[in-house]
Amino acid sequence: MSEPVPGACGATARTTVAIITRNRRESLLRTLDRLQALPESPPVLVVDNGSTDGTAQAVRAHPSGARLLSPGHNTGAVGRNLAARHARTPYGAFSDDDSWWEPGALKAAEALFDTYPRLGLVAARTVVQPGASEDPVNALLAGSPLPTRADLPGTPVLGFLGCAAIARRSAFLAAGGYHGLLFFGGEETLLAYDLTAAGWGVVYEPSLISHHGPAPGERPGRTVALRRNSLLTAWLRRPLPRALGETARLLQDWRGGCPGAGRALREALVMMPSALRQRRRLPGWVEAQIALVESGTPRGRRR
Repeated sequence: MSEPVPGACGATARTTVAIITRNRRESLLRTLDRLQALPESPPVLVVDNGSTDGTAQAVRAHPSGARLLSPGHNTGAVGRNLAARHARTPYGAFSDDDSWWEPGALKAAEALFDTYPRLGLVAARTVVQPGASEDPVNALLAGSPLPTRADLPGTPVLGFLGCAAIARRSAFLAAGGYHGLLFFGGEETLLAYDLTAAGWGVVYEPSLISHHGPAPGERPGRTVALRRNSLLTAWLRRPLPRALGETARLLQDWRGGCPGAGRALREALVMMPSALRQRRRLPGWVEAQIALVESGTPRGRRR
């Protein structure tokens, strides 16, 4: 575990905020402004995924003192792994270039990690701006049927939003971080599986708040990426019947003319040899938790 390092204003920092960005300079600069104003004064790492809009120069000139990492190409979600490896604090808060943290949230998360040694990752409540509306994912996470545990805070979950999560850096890195095969699109699910399989707790804690100000409209290719990565995740970690079932469903949707199904299938097939080489079954007890979540059947939570 890394030692605490000086924060942006000289205070002792224990959480680094990691941001991945690509060609969204103005949004990123607004996010850096908000992070600079936090009372925790967190150090900030920006991974520039191959921007061509002057992002790198703007980050270097910003008064927040954010450190810039430039891999030279678009690494996708794996850019968060790069940031985690370069951070020097025990905890890492992940943001996007259009998301930022509520004042006090990072300090409160640090207290949770200190109190619960088995806590690997905590998903925050996401408030969508402008308007301060609830992100629909909040209700999904809060409704998780997994039973609460005395050695963990909040509600145990098997998923989260990548732009609203804080992780124990040692756990994140030991679990392998985000899988390079998935790039973007539901990549958080596989990480939640791997953290859980390694014995770390993944929870939703609504007292921690992240703000998200996404651009209006649906991101191009998002649905395709989600379907592709769902299939790849099944082949990477799930039992063979489940992986075959996911494949059959996507084939059926393609034959039925479902928009994007054919592209998702083609992209997954190109990556399938690599997925099969990296296939690693989850423990049975993790599969049991996944089955409970996927059943959609509420279960009374118990300590």
